[in-house]
Amino acid sequence: MERKIRVLILCIHIPTSVTDYINDKWDYVITVCGGANETCPAFTGEVGKRLHIGFDDPSDAAGTPDFIRSEFIRVRNDIKDRFYQFYVSEIKKERL
Repeated sequence: MERKIRVLILCIHIPTSVTDYINDKWDYVITVCGGANETCPAFTGEVGKRLHIGFDDPSDAAGTPDFIRSEFIRVRNDIKDRFYQFYVSEIKKERL
């Protein structure tokens, strides 16, 4: 069976500061970095729910190029799976 790899082109995305969004209303603010729950400053904007869904940082992986690549793929899949679980358990039920 041929395995397909999905590619996300990040070079077209531009990072912005959280302060750009401080005056907006948000249903959720979700931190994702492994230690972000402890180290990120508080987001003081209007927020319905604050959550932390932490992930390993694949850039911390050490080893062969194949292993490092597999760590990026593992974390990508973990992000996809956990945010889908979040959608099913939180967002989808709110819309019913």
